[in-house]
Amino acid sequence: MIAAHPEREQIQLTNVLTALGNPLRLRVVRILADGGEHTCGSVLPDVAKSNLTHHWRVLRDAGVIWQRPSGRELLLSLRREDLDARFPGLLDILLAAADRETTV
Repeated sequence: MIAAHPEREQIQLTNVLTALGNPLRLRVVRILADGGEHTCGSVLPDVAKSNLTHHWRVLRDAGVIWQRPSGRELLLSLRREDLDARFPGLLDILLAAADRETTV
């Protein structure tokens, strides 16, 4: 893992909500909610790599995602278990709301 990941008990609600308040980062979380690991380049291939680096850092530092090196790639996954333990139901509510907004 990359060193900047906060421990579960260090994840703060305000940081999570700030991170997920950005539509692009919320889109990333919706993609990662499938439970798998994704390479950084495959999550949002239509967005510039330099722009994504910032968003990965915000999500990682807030405790929303894991970043794991795998060869020359970084793999991303959602910290679903940690988020559910810290804030039960929050992720489900946010994802459901995001799904409703995209279907309108």
